[in-house]
Amino acid sequence: MERTPDGPRRVVLTGTTLTVGELIALADGAAVPVVAPEARERAVRSWRAAERLAAGGRLYGRGTGVGAHRSVPVDPDDESAHGLRLLRSHAGGAGALLPARQVRAMLAVRVNQFLAGGSGIQPAFVDALADALRLGVHPAVHEYGAVGTGDLTALAQTGLTLIGERPWAGGEEPRANGDRPWARGGRLWARGGPRATGNGSAPGAAGAGATTRGRSEGESCGSPADGWPTGGRGAGGGEDIGAGLTVLTGASVSSEEVAPVSPPPRSALPAPVTLLPGDALALLSSNALALAQAAVAQCELDMLLRATHAVAALSLAAVSGSAEAYAAPVHALRPYPGAARAAGEVRRLLGLDDRASGASGAPAAPGRRIQDPFGFRAFPQAHGCALDAADRLREVVEVEANCPSENPVIAPDGTAAYHHGGFFAAPLGLALDAANLALLQTAQLSAARLAALGDPALTGLPAFLAAGPASSSGTMILEYTSNSALAELRSCTAPASAGHAVLSRGLEEAASFAGQAARQTLRATQAYVTVLACELVTAVRALRLHPAPPPVAAFAVAAAALPRGTDDRPLTGDVTAAAELLPVLAGL
Repeated sequence: MERTPDGPRRVVLTGTTLTVGELIALADGAAVPVVAPEARERAVRSWRAAERLAAGGRLYGRGTGVGAHRSVPVDPDDESAHGLRLLRSHAGGAGALLPARQVRAMLAVRVNQFLAGGSGIQPAFVDALADALRLGVHPAVHEYGAVGTGDLTALAQTGLTLIGERPWAGGEEPRANGDRPWARGGRLWARGGPRATGNGSAPGAAGAGATTRGRSEGESCGSPADGWPTGGRGAGGGEDIGAGLTVLTGASVSSEEVAPVSPPPRSALPAPVTLLPGDALALLSSNALALAQAAVAQCELDMLLRATHAVAALSLAAVSGSAEAYAAPVHALRPYPGAARAAGEVRRLLGLDDRASGASGAPAAPGRRIQDPFGFRAFPQAHGCALDAADRLREVVEVEANCPSENPVIAPDGTAAYHHGGFFAAPLGLALDAANLALLQTAQLSAARLAALGDPALTGLPAFLAAGPASSSGTMILEYTSNSALAELRSCTAPASAGHAVLSRGLEEAASFAGQAARQTLRATQAYVTVLACELVTAVRALRLHPAPPPVAAFAVAAAALPRGTDDRPLTGDVTAAAELLPVLAGL
């Protein structure tokens, strides 16, 4: 990503180097796309090669029908009309309209895939997709219509929008500082003016505006430290607690901070593209929507897993737990990268060295017990699997977003077109399923730590950290809230890739269901926000009751942001404030 002194940041689309962090920046409008000239020329060569190859023999979807009609010839004079019929007939998506963030991410994936140079589509589609991202408009796309063998309905709806048959969607609601005007529905815009969408887009995915620091090339999925929009869960104010840290307080944005968004003028819409033979199938042959949803989910998952290090560290301190389970020599014996990283992050956040000793070099206090419950002792092992799964998911998304997946695919030298199954998104679906299962493992330990924090035998504090009469409930109800969200998360872990479908008169007798897996990951991360927030509220309350809470940044940040008091009162506001704080803890 290019950082410029003036104007928005730029993501240079090369067809080969797009990262998840850059993809999310484009989806959020935190950066604008710039098409690399050499990449566009690659797309031009692919288009010309496809025309040349089609003239010498039939290509699937251009000179033939599709699916079960693969052997039905298309008259050369009917190829353009055939492409239009293909888009119209495949634009049969149903269900809720998808959030703009996911659709914009889909546009970014698809234009970058075109630039990889295997689709054979005319370059005008590259220009139109890049223009849509720059102008902040997107097609209206419904959630149902794909089974992990190409996002046919979503891309057909996109294609009809690009050629001018369907209107563009764009935001016109008031927006607050850092908010994305297209993230909350709005209207559909054609070149003649607005068309009402009724209730607008479907609600956003879990923490859709939450911003995180990615790890690809040091890029971010929207880190506040980088000055990117935070949007997200509604935090509108902050408290400076020193050391360069500002804590979100959850204060609402005042009306004076809200600026209206004007409807886009006619000139602010991409020019309609004239559909040419071969364009339709080249546009449809991709899992761009599933990849976009997976990227959004991976970005949120990465942030939450990093925030978990801070929350788990605070819980360990609150129960005076043993740091032996986090010592580097322990994890050198079983060298799993994720486990070593999880243990190292907890040590760092608590100010311990590699041998889990204090800053003075003296061994850390042994804790109240020779061994702690699994929620503390097995945290590196369980959480490490989630870290590894998130890394694997990022790798798969970045591979798929930077290579041609079209069927047929045009060879780089333009001498051949290959019919293949690269559109079968098994790598993506399996990576998403693995991430969901791994997240469940660490979420279950979060709920276990929450229960431990209410146990006087483990903390030496009042039961449920209550004050007042002995019958006071304190944080008791948060165990129920956490386990309610945990049950929702657990329901998202049935592997979508275990599904089966036989379609198109038996020609397509399998499916990866990657899109379903991506939506499950989005829901799972949303549920995990609540699980983790409940633990954070309880850990901070326990440390406030400690005679000597740890002098660490994670506690200072959390204690400054979360409500005080131990009286019996509704805790919904506490959990909400804790959820808003998670991106901040992730950046420590």
